[in-house]
Amino acid sequence: MYFYLPTRIYSERDSVKKHGNEWACLGRKALIVTGKSSAENGALQDVIEALEKQGTSYFVFDETQQNPSVELVLEIRETGIEQQVDFVVGIGGGSPMDAAKAVALMLAHSDKGAEFLYERNIAGEQDYDAAFPVVEVPTTCGTGSEVTPYAILTRHDTCIKASLPHKIYPAYALVDGKYLLGTKREIIVNTAVDTLGHFIESYINTNATDFSRMLCEYGLGVWRSVKNVLIGAGLTVQECDAMMFSSTLAGMAIAHTGTALPHGLSYYLTYENGVPHGRAVGYFLPGYLAASGPMIRKKILSYAGFPDMQYFTAFIHRLLGAEKMDEKLMKKAVSGLMSNESKLRNVPFEVTEDLLYRICNRYSQ
Repeated sequence: MYFYLPTRIYSERDSVKKHGNEWACLGRKALIVTGKSSAENGALQDVIEALEKQGTSYFVFDETQQNPSVELVLEIRETGIEQQVDFVVGIGGGSPMDAAKAVALMLAHSDKGAEFLYERNIAGEQDYDAAFPVVEVPTTCGTGSEVTPYAILTRHDTCIKASLPHKIYPAYALVDGKYLLGTKREIIVNTAVDTLGHFIESYINTNATDFSRMLCEYGLGVWRSVKNVLIGAGLTVQECDAMMFSSTLAGMAIAHTGTALPHGLSYYLTYENGVPHGRAVGYFLPGYLAASGPMIRKKILSYAGFPDMQYFTAFIHRLLGAEKMDEKLMKKAVSGLMSNESKLRNVPFEVTEDLLYRICNRYSQ
């Protein structure tokens, strides 16, 4: 078995400011990659205060959009070059955190064009994954990007979202549940479903090991303890901590296994229909779980606190509401997944077009 995680994780209250003497000294000037909402939840202010306390300069780019594109990454890279930054801080959900990693990669390869982002290391170049140091501050409870080496961008040239082949591990993950307070329930629901997807896809995975499944089993128990919050119960700061903790654990799990069919299919719903990522992943979870073996399915349901598949599917429906994937998009998604070797090889059972159609249709049944 193999386990590797070079990211230093601090998961506690005020982690950003408590450990500023470490992460804020990674360079002389930081490029902060974020969106407008980070100014509202306090995360941006915490980062700025920590940097200023250490005498570290910074520049804020706060125009990061959902599902950042290749073009946006190149735009931010140019800003970083102009500002002469030497490390990157990502603040927010998966979009700014993934963008931060991609920008850090392109800053380290300032002579490369957009094609480098998806260029595979066939020649075995030693500096292929070289990147400026990255610090991640998550403010949603789903992506786990603060502890994974993945960055997923929108590719308008191929009309899909796709993960970079580069592996860019953050130097620091600064996790604090307080940033969830005041977050819209819809965002909490969507991102928490993404966390659930990470656990399920990591557990039902060709690359799963005792280490990765240990993270899933424990993490699903944490997720289970707060799942009633998703259907309307009040949200306390302790529950915010638990939701953020489960997201980080799920990120640690997929860092070792990768994701599988629900994530691969979700990218089509997001790109074509604008469905938020976690919500799109949730659309395919009942079908993927149903397609797994009965013993592994029973384990996952038990860890997550569901008595059976009927209850699980009803819970997902209650969270996400009515959805239906149209036939044209379904056909495109199935065709795309059948040619996506990186996703197919993560699935521990035979994948056919018929199976993919059943997974796509399961939600609306």
